[in-house]
Amino acid sequence: MSDGEDENSGPERSAPAASLNADLLARKRFAANDRDFDGANDEALTIRLAMVEQEHRDLDAAITSLEMNSPYERLTIARLKKKKLALKDLIQELKDSMLPDIIA
Repeated sequence: MSDGEDENSGPERSAPAASLNADLLARKRFAANDRDFDGANDEALTIRLAMVEQEHRDLDAAITSLEMNSPYERLTIARLKKKKLALKDLIQELKDSMLPDIIA
């Protein structure tokens, strides 16, 4: 080491910091704005619909499990039910957007 350097400077310190930032970004969920899906093709909408339906089923299973095993988790169950209803609305919006507009 030279006189002007301390042990915390240099490439040895920046590599772990960059790795840590990459790990944090990989773990962070970025909420997709479904309104940006307007121009998406049918295949992308179908995939998105399947993902949302799976999340809805998973929440249903979690709620059922919590109701049977933890009757004192009323607040958590209420929050999960609220999220499940929001997903149900999103599922209906996605299904509606996949149907063509036909004027009869």
